Amino acid sequence: MSGLSPREKLQLRITAAFTHSFHFDHRGILFILSLVRMGCRSDGAENCACRAGHANVAGPWARTLHALGAHRALRTDMIVHLIDGTYELFRHFYGLRRFNKGSDAPFGAVLGVLNTVLKMIEDGASHVGVATDHVIESFRNQLWSGYKTGDGIEPALLAQFHPLEEALAAMGVAVWPMIELEADDALASAARIAAADPAVQKVCIWTPDKDLAQCVREDRVVQMDRKSNKIRDAAAVREKFGVEPQLIPDFLALVGDAADGYPGIAGIGRTTAARLLNRHGAIEQFPPEILGERAAAALLFKRLATLRTDAELFTEVEQLRWRGPTGAFEAQAARLGDSKVLARCAAACRK
Repeated sequence: MSGLSPREKLQLRITAAFTHSFHFDHRGILFILSLVRMGCRSDGAENCACRAGHANVAGPWARTLHALGAHRALRTDMIVHLIDGTYELFRHFYGLRRFNKGSDAPFGAVLGVLNTVLKMIEDGASHVGVATDHVIESFRNQLWSGYKTGDGIEPALLAQFHPLEEALAAMGVAVWPMIELEADDALASAARIAAADPAVQKVCIWTPDKDLAQCVREDRVVQMDRKSNKIRDAAAVREKFGVEPQLIPDFLALVGDAADGYPGIAGIGRTTAARLLNRHGAIEQFPPEILGERAAAALLFKRLATLRTDAELFTEVEQLRWRGPTGAFEAQAARLGDSKVLARCAAACRK
């Protein structure tokens, strides 16, 4: 590191420490991101791009990378945030129910989700995508008659599904409304695409849904659980379920998933499922005598539990960068009856 100033050497050490250490809660991740988001551009220019892409400033971070000859490859400060919009809509709808005594505001849950996403942006999140269920039913309903449907969803909640998608898009956030696939499939697909980009330091999947645990990869692709306020990396998945993330579909196939509507294999609980999977591997590798005639059902349930990762939602991670609200957001804010969210968007864009 000869030729670097003491300040530049210190910055390099800090960058390396942040790159190799991820033991933060979700607020810590956003804080670290806010510190390092002024990353060196991959075109080799000695400047840094601000988060919204509105200005370029020369700085010692870029000079440090240039001196090491790593400016074309290092851009590893990018943290991608993938959000389960359907879960967030349910969370805010029933959260408001505790206070509104059943008198639901037409867009109360929509505004709750917008404010959640906007708070993440204000805290430093730069690359954000939201997956939603445009309809509840998917291809899985054709595979298993008991799979979850939209039956039973309260009309006041269901009426906010599409307005949420429209409001997010107008706010300038990448949104993926799913029809044939589910929002979970979109999150899994987005995680695959983002993780394949060497410029991405970390992928955070914001949902407590146990299905998404199968997407976790060591401490680079993690699950963010707001309910328990925990970050679930591969070690945490193993601790919670007793199996590796890649075996989560097999695990769920054996124990069942009441939320998704399939029962699993009778007589096999969590402990037995983990023991069998750790001993034999995936269900396809089980000796025939273990499941017997139930093997076909187990494989069907595994297909239900396995998330699709082949949805081509975007081609470059930069397409997820939030650059501020679109021109349509003012009308959306007026429709939702909240002018504050418009002002907050404008302020966040100026940061």
